[in-house]
Formats: sequence, C-alpha cells, structure tokens
Amino acid sequence: MNPLSFFIICPLNFLAGLVDSIGGGGGLISLPAFLLAGLSPHAAVATNKLASTTGTTVSTVRYCKNGYYEKRLALPGILCALCGSFLGARLLLLTSDVILKRMMLVILPVVAVIVFLDKKTPEYDHTFPPARRMLIVCASALIIGLYDGFYGPGTGTFLLLALTKAARMDIRTASGNVKLINLSSNVAALATFLLSGYVHIAYGLAGAVFCLLGHYIGAGLVMKNGSKIVRPVIVLVLLLLFIKIISGS
Repeated sequence: MNPLSFFIICPLNFLAGLVDSIGGGGGLISLPAFLLAGLSPHAAVATNKLASTTGTTVSTVRYCKNGYYEKRLALPGILCALCGSFLGARLLLLTSDVILKRMMLVILPVVAVIVFLDKKTPEYDHTFPPARRMLIVCASALIIGLYDGFYGPGTGTFLLLALTKAARMDIRTASGNVKLINLSSNVAALATFLLSGYVHIAYGLAGAVFCLLGHYIGAGLVMKNGSKIVRPVIVLVLLLLFIKIISGS
C-alpha cells in the first residue's frame, strides 16, 4: 500500500461524488482514480465497486424512503440485476489485463459521450402496456447489470435512458427503480470481487468516504451551469488515464 496513492484516490473520488451529484458520470472519474493510483484494471474495477456501492446505498435509501419508485417493478428488476451483474463480474475475472486495458481505451470515451447527452424530462405514460414495461425493465436490468458487473461507469445513465425512453416512465419514478437496480448490481459484483480477493479494502473505503463527502457538498451547491465544471474535470481525468494506459506505466 503506497501512501501517495491516497493523494490520488481521495481528491479524485471527492470530485467524482461532486460531479455525480451535479450531473452524473462520477464513475468516469472514480474508476480512473484507482487506475492512476497504480491498481491493475481488475483491482481498479473491483475496488471502485466498494466505493460506488457506498454512495449508491445512500441515494437508494433516500429515494425509497420518499416512495420514488414503482413497487411492482422493484423485485423483478433487482433479481435480473443480481444475475446480470454476477455474470459480468465473472466475465471480468476471466478477461486478461491486456485485453481489459485495450477495451478501456474504447469504452471510456463512448460512455463519456452518452453521459454528456442532453436528457429530456418525459412524463409517465399510463397507457403503456404494463407487461411490456415489466419486460423492458427486466431486460435492461439484466443486460446493463452485466455491464455494471464487468465495468461500471455510466450504468445509472444507461438504466435511466432505458426506463424513460423505452419503458416510458417519468424521471422521478424511473430514478428510484434505477437506484434499486444499480445497488443490486453493485452488491452482486462487489461480493464476487471480494471473494476473488481483488478488492483493495483500504483504498476502497478511502474512496467511499471522500465520494460521500463530494456528494454531500455537491448536493448543497446551487449551480445553474454545473456541466461547465463537470465536463472539463472528466476530460482531464480521462486524458491522464489514456496517457498512463498508452505509456504502459
């Protein structure tokens, strides 16, 4: 354990929490933070799950406490997310570091572009067939849960797009179900990674504490143009990560 690594992990996870609270996409900073600190791709993804699960738990409790979710979709979505995430995590463990590094050079910028897309605010479509909505939620939880177990950043955005665009749910209701699904996929992946021994507990807990601090401060800020701060920070972190991966250091 290198003490200097904490000087990378702590401030970047704080920024991740701050960014996530303003406009989403915090995973695009927190995952690279662990890579920049010297962890292998497998260990970085696994350790990031410990930090992200902590933040997701807090926000999920907040949404559920206020009833911002559709109850009949909750359990099926959770079960599908657990299955998908477990498969994704197992797939990650079977993937070599070399292949994973090359995949990151492609996946990270693609996810960043999707996260930056402007999001409209749809209304809940009460005429949409309930059975079809259930199918879409389950399929989204399974497929995106698999992605979350394998990689992670952007999961919440992908789920929100699926539930609002395809399942025709409003932002508030969709967000609650997204949190439940995302938390489930995080837990399944984290449990798998803990058993594999890839999670760096000290780094993960430090990242979790500073991520929560960033969320807390970010939630209290009144920003009209938060994206003006969010985007340059993410671009800078991604550039640093690309340089590190390409140099092989």
